Amino acid sequence: MAEILVADDDAAIRSALEMFFQSEHHAVRLARDGIEALDEWRRKRPNLVILDVMMPGKSGWDVAKEIRATDPLLPVIMLTAKGADSDKAIGLDSGADDYIVKPFSLIEFRARVNAALRRAKAFETGGTGLEAKIGVYTVRRDTHTLVGPDGCEQDLTRLETALLCYLAARAGETVSKEDMFLACWPEGHRPISRTLDVFMSALRKKLPLSPDAIKTVRGIGYKLVEG
Repeated sequence: MAEILVADDDAAIRSALEMFFQSEHHAVRLARDGIEALDEWRRKRPNLVILDVMMPGKSGWDVAKEIRATDPLLPVIMLTAKGADSDKAIGLDSGADDYIVKPFSLIEFRARVNAALRRAKAFETGGTGLEAKIGVYTVRRDTHTLVGPDGCEQDLTRLETALLCYLAARAGETVSKEDMFLACWPEGHRPISRTLDVFMSALRKKLPLSPDAIKTVRGIGYKLVEG
């Protein structure tokens, strides 16, 4: 069960989403505008935020920017009638993890919400606080960087960070490629198996002092070797 904050100035949509999330066994908090959304977020951090774009007080874009400034890991989904590519670009640049255009399919909506929650879990489990260990390296979830034992930092993409954190969360286990796809890739953007192999090869090159930390388990997936 997750705690989900829904912010929309349309009472009918708030009510429909509340009933939908409750049917999925999630706890729901509601906000009528951008200011209420920020107040609710500050009062108690939810597991996921759903934002309309055009709201009184503050737009969903502004709310996403304020959340993202201090909370880089909280998943945020924009749910809006503004479907132009330029609007989607603004929403994603504001810090949203996904952008869903109204009207939408509940089946697709459920899948994308679940995907956002899985990705958040991949970031937030394993390691301590905002850090995860990969061999002698430290993955910083908040800044998407890989820190070596000498303190030198390398930039990681959000997907690279998710992959390393997911392996750290399941250190010592053999993790299937399917599990990694489901946990780390956005819904509807499933790669081919070879794509994951390319990602893992590139990540190993960023770990020259721990080249054997990530083991390939032939025909299954990968394993982070503990210790």
